[in-house]
Amino acid sequence: MIEKIAVLFGGTSAERKISIKSGNSILKTLHEIGINAYPIDTKYFPLITLKRKGFNKVFIALHGKEGEDGTIQGMLEILKIPYTGSNVISSAIGMNKLKCKQIWKGAGLNTAPFFVITKNEYKTIPLTKFFEHINFIGLPIVIKPNTGGSSIGAIKINNMNSLIPTFEKAFYFDNTLLIEKWLCGPEYTVAILNDIILPSIRIETQNNFFDYNAKYKSNKTKYFCPSGLTEILDKKLTNLAMNAYKTIGCSGCARIDILQDDNEEFYLLEINTSPGMTNHSLVPIAARQAGLSFSQLVLYILKLATLHATPRFNKPKISK
Repeated sequence: MIEKIAVLFGGTSAERKISIKSGNSILKTLHEIGINAYPIDTKYFPLITLKRKGFNKVFIALHGKEGEDGTIQGMLEILKIPYTGSNVISSAIGMNKLKCKQIWKGAGLNTAPFFVITKNEYKTIPLTKFFEHINFIGLPIVIKPNTGGSSIGAIKINNMNSLIPTFEKAFYFDNTLLIEKWLCGPEYTVAILNDIILPSIRIETQNNFFDYNAKYKSNKTKYFCPSGLTEILDKKLTNLAMNAYKTIGCSGCARIDILQDDNEEFYLLEINTSPGMTNHSLVPIAARQAGLSFSQLVLYILKLATLHATPRFNKPKISK
C-alpha cells in the first residue's frame, strides 16, 4: 500500500501560529525526501473524512488544545489511522499541568511546590486563603494556565502587589491556574524518541523567564547543546526526564522541561507531547547534536507512528 500522509497543523488553539510553522517545516521536509504528504489545517478540515480520502498515516504538528490534549488522538483511534506521538491518555495528562504534576509527585519525581486556583474559587473564596498558600511556598512564583503551552499566559510574580491584576489577566487563558514556586537555577530541556534520549539543552534568556517572547520573538535567547553539565549531573537530568516520560506512558517524540535550583537539584516543569518542529525548535537542535539531520528526525518520528488503542477481541462463543 502506498502511504498517504496527512500533516495536521494549525487548529484553533492559542498556539495556532507556531503549529502552522511546525506543519510547514515537516511538510516541506517530507516532500523533499519523496513522501506523499498533504497539509491538513484542522480548523477547516473535517477529520472524519481522513479515511475516506485515503490517508493511512498522520503526522501531528498541532500544539495546545484540540491537538495535543488527546482529542485528535481519540478521533484517529476511532478511524484506525496510525499517528505520531503519544496516546489519548498520555496526551491528555501531559496537557493538564495539575494532573501531570500530581502523577509525577505520586511517583516520587521532583517537581516544584504548587497549588491551583479556579475562576470560581477566585470569585467566591476570600483571597487571604490563597495568600496563605503563596506565603507557604514563598515568592517568587509563576502563574500558568493549567492547559496550553508555549508559556502563553504564564506570568512571573515577585511581590503580592501585582497578584490580583495578574490573576485577572491569566484567567483569560484558562479557568484553572497553576501557581508554582519559582526556582532560580538554569532551565534545561530533554527530548526523547521512544527509548532514545537526545542531548540535553541549557536555555539562557534575558527575560524574566523562558516565556513566549523569549521562545519566539527574542534574538537574545541562547541554547547550549550539549548543556555543559557534568556527566553525573547530565545523567541525573536525563534519568528524571525519562522517568517523567514513562510515568505518564508517553511514546514517540516528547520534550520535558526541567529547572535546577541553587543546590543543583532538578525539578520537573512540564512535558510537551507534540513539541515544536521548525528548524529552530529545541528538538531539532538536540537531534543535530546527536547527528540527526532535520529530515532524518522527521522521518524517524513518522516511522514511530502507531495506533495505541487496546485491540478488540471477538466475543467468545458460549457452547450450549
